Amino acid sequence: MSLLRVVSNLYSTVPIRSYATIPSKSRLGKTLSLDHFLLRSRALSLYRSIIRGTRQISDPATRAETRNFARAEFERHRHITDISHIRYLLSTGKTEWESMERYIGRM
Repeated sequence: MSLLRVVSNLYSTVPIRSYATIPSKSRLGKTLSLDHFLLRSRALSLYRSIIRGTRQISDPATRAETRNFARAEFERHRHITDISHIRYLLSTGKTEWESMERYIGRM
């Protein structure tokens, strides 16, 4: 048996690495559509503005309660995927926060 035949038999029995043929599962999760991506950025922007706005609340207990409420609301709606429902939630949240800001400004 020739050396070439032995080497070719050796390589034919070695399995191909799985990562070279099978795409690995992304650690980032499912890819977002453009609409979902844009709405996600709007939700993050609203959340950040709420957190920044709570700094104006003088009472530490009220400030913490407001932050906890905002976080709980965002977490409660975290897994919603319907685009129209997400838009509705963002619109409602923005309206509620703007009315809350007017109230905070009068304190």
